[in-house]
Amino acid sequence: MDDAIKKEAARLQRELTEHSHRYHVLDDPVISDYEYDMMLKRLVEIERAFPEVSSPTSPTQRIGAPPLSAFEQADHSIPMLSLDNAFNDQDILEFHNRIVKRLNREDILYIAEPKLDGVAVELAYENGILVQATTRGDGITGEVITQNVRTIRSIPLKLQEKKRKCPPRIEVRGEVIIRRSAFDQLNKRRLENQESVFANPRNAAAGSLRQLDSKITTTRPLDFFVYGTGLMQGISFHHQSQLLAALKDFGFPVNPHIKAGISLDQVLTFYRELQVLREGLAYEIDGMVMKVDDISLQQQLGEKIKSPRWAMAYKFPAMQKTTTIKDIIVQVGRTGTLTPVALLESISVGGVMVSRATLHNEDEIKRKDIRIGDTALVMRAGDVIPKVVKIIKSARTGTEIPFEMPDHCPVCHSRIEKFRLDKTHINKCVNSACQAQLKERVRHFVSKKAFDIDGLGKKIVYQLVDEGMIRSFADVFSLDMEKLVTLDRMADKSVGNLIQSIEQSKAISLRRFVYALGIDHTGERAAKLISERFLTLKDIMGASEKDFECIHGIGPETAAAVCKFFSNQENMAIIDAITLSGVIITNEPPSSPDDPGKTLFYNKRMVLTGTLQTLTRNDAKRQLEKLGAVVTAGISSKTDFLVAGENPGSKLEKARKLGVEIIDEARFTLLLKEYS
Repeated sequence: MDDAIKKEAARLQRELTEHSHRYHVLDDPVISDYEYDMMLKRLVEIERAFPEVSSPTSPTQRIGAPPLSAFEQADHSIPMLSLDNAFNDQDILEFHNRIVKRLNREDILYIAEPKLDGVAVELAYENGILVQATTRGDGITGEVITQNVRTIRSIPLKLQEKKRKCPPRIEVRGEVIIRRSAFDQLNKRRLENQESVFANPRNAAAGSLRQLDSKITTTRPLDFFVYGTGLMQGISFHHQSQLLAALKDFGFPVNPHIKAGISLDQVLTFYRELQVLREGLAYEIDGMVMKVDDISLQQQLGEKIKSPRWAMAYKFPAMQKTTTIKDIIVQVGRTGTLTPVALLESISVGGVMVSRATLHNEDEIKRKDIRIGDTALVMRAGDVIPKVVKIIKSARTGTEIPFEMPDHCPVCHSRIEKFRLDKTHINKCVNSACQAQLKERVRHFVSKKAFDIDGLGKKIVYQLVDEGMIRSFADVFSLDMEKLVTLDRMADKSVGNLIQSIEQSKAISLRRFVYALGIDHTGERAAKLISERFLTLKDIMGASEKDFECIHGIGPETAAAVCKFFSNQENMAIIDAITLSGVIITNEPPSSPDDPGKTLFYNKRMVLTGTLQTLTRNDAKRQLEKLGAVVTAGISSKTDFLVAGENPGSKLEKARKLGVEIIDEARFTLLLKEYS
């Protein structure tokens, strides 16, 4: 290969990357689509003839790679939390007041942006090169979709360094979307090819990202907007708006409709402006996201189990349609709570066929005077379960039937007890042996995020419980093959596959096992925090309520529920039976293959103060928690270590007076590197 070919390939790679950036990010193309296509065609020819001139950042890498057999999974360095929702100005005011009270200051400024109706992804770059892309997944673990993301032309394969140097590693988060016009064209082509059409742009984007063959993804008109970051190394910012400006410098598309450094009143005004802009935008939005602009204040506010305290999604009013309530039934959940559900005349709401709507509880039915036979206004927002907004009383004919919650469980016929929770009456079946509860508990136990047993779907689980083959979690691991083949929908092959899946599930992490137990108030995030704090199931079972409350992110309700669960002898007997059946519970190391108990920070109370240069306060806190430390806000005689950055303030002096060991940033960085 002569130098002329090598130089031509390098020039084409450089120029095509620049033209793609101008088109997708700057919206300022300087060549036609035809010229771009001809340049790309020439580069493909050269790289096929001379593979040595190709690189992972070449524009040709967007064409697609060989199909995958399945998606790998990867943990997020920092969980991708969901946002709490607001539906009116009062919700936003209450959100603001909570922040003011927690920070003890009034001068809070926000950054607000459109809430894109797309699919959240995380992109990891090392030294400016895209190395991995993952879906949000459950917020803790996502699917690796790097090959598919490479096909999206608005996502840089290599970061630009015209205005600032790329950090060693940065994890960028954003939303993959399909613009309205492109979505219409996509569905038009599918109709012409006699393929099923997509219900809406979000579903189309999600389906496109989860193609095992990235050559299919490259035919889909996917686009991208960045909105934030996860882990950042060697770079930090004072404000969210500064972070977004830096991401734009690196070559990412940032939504143009963003307002930063604005007051609460300006946030509410901007929400009204977005409602007006909504129909004229080239893509779907379903609300506004507001965040505290000051990143140090974000870190002080911290997070709850599932959402940050410093951000809120203000949803637009949902799409609404009228239909008839044909009947009202009562469902029994895995904790025994009774939920009334309206059976509706099927109707399309927001591109989705709806035939059921939750009525929440008895108080809701009485407040809205909901009756069987009523004409109802039904609302659906995003992926939220449809609900009845109000009854059209003018449409009543006099044949409508009032509904009363049952006095006895509709499944086991046990007496129903009423509880009061936050001014709401809750109806519960308190019979723990109720088959309806057992069915839902077993479904949770074998679900993908728990034991992940293929072949135990809803219908099969219900059938096994009805037949008496499953009376507790432990029975899942002693199912008899000869009995299984006698059941409906259970042929020899499917039974064989089920037994194999059950055997494969017997090796499970402590985090997934705790989640599988279905303890009240203990979701995936809480199970993860607990499993990172304790090494074994035995340690968890022996912990006190106070031990759980000391875990950052675990509230008193969760702590009490976990203690109550493990103090129940019946639950202990079931866990013993599970372990005797061959289930092996292993813990995922919080930091390294070494015993985390040997690290300096394990089980120590830590406080962070001042500004760290190598990582953000939030990143430092998360890394310490992974090493088993308990990170607190204030210095006390019980504090073991203070990590002090620049401008540490009064905490440093207090630590010295109390004799708390002080770690400077240089030593702290070395220790983190040693334990990672």
